[in-house]
Amino acid sequence: MKPVLDAFKALADPSRLRLLALCARGELTVTELTEVLGQSQPRVSRHLKVLCAAGLLDRFREQNWAYYRVPLGGPGAELARTLLRLVPAGDPALRLDRERLDRVLARRAEQLRGRAVDATTPTPAGVDARIIDLMAGEQLGELLDIGTGTGRMLRLLGVGADSAVGVDISREMLVLARSNLHAAGLDHLSVRQGNMYQLRFADASFDTVTIDQVLYQAEQPDEVLREAARVLRPGGRLLLVEYLTGAGAASAASGAAIPLDADRLATWCVRAGLRQEVVEQLAASPWPLLVTIVRRPGAQRVAAA
Repeated sequence: MKPVLDAFKALADPSRLRLLALCARGELTVTELTEVLGQSQPRVSRHLKVLCAAGLLDRFREQNWAYYRVPLGGPGAELARTLLRLVPAGDPALRLDRERLDRVLARRAEQLRGRAVDATTPTPAGVDARIIDLMAGEQLGELLDIGTGTGRMLRLLGVGADSAVGVDISREMLVLARSNLHAAGLDHLSVRQGNMYQLRFADASFDTVTIDQVLYQAEQPDEVLREAARVLRPGGRLLLVEYLTGAGAASAASGAAIPLDADRLATWCVRAGLRQEVVEQLAASPWPLLVTIVRRPGAQRVAAA
């Protein structure tokens, strides 16, 4: 009974219940939570410490920033969301908190949009729909998006995943991704700062991995694929969406460290122990776009309902 009793004790204070409701909507800093609640930072920090000790919140760091959110899985996540379902959604205090949070996150994103440059190039119309069709054959399960940028692939496929996390080396891009996920209502998704060459995940951690417009700009694209294959479970799928910068005369102006073409990508997949299943080239500018699905050999995933 101790975890349940600890949770009830932690939520005996109205401010802590408000904090739990806010952190169920995404990853937030003490500064953001302080602004929403209108309380001092030391007081908010003490409340957050109590909630973390009760297992109702997770805390993680990115450089000098600490983020809090309701756990994505495990007993703490189940208990937190069960308790939050008991709170009326129309409660005036919680409704006001949500409105304040929306303003805080909108301002945060707007401040960064002028400085953060998304590494991805806008994709032609119809590509996203084709990606959804290609990935619809089986369940996504636990999804990892490598080089997530502003979280485009998470927004596109994350709604169909049991859970999803995006990694990117740029904190500014992660701030934008969090704002975009919050605006889309995808509170079961998460983003983390990380190096795509050294992912902080155990072997065979994910059912699905996506890489969107990353390899053609990478200095060691074959190593990125090796890491993606390492964290992919047997039978899991890897979706690659890449511009073919080695195609035609435009390749000289691409600026890519290693010009990317279909044959080179196929070779890297084989070296990483991955088997190609779908390869489609689509017309795009300034280079053709290649959509590829590869699989790590092993047991097949469960078909999508």
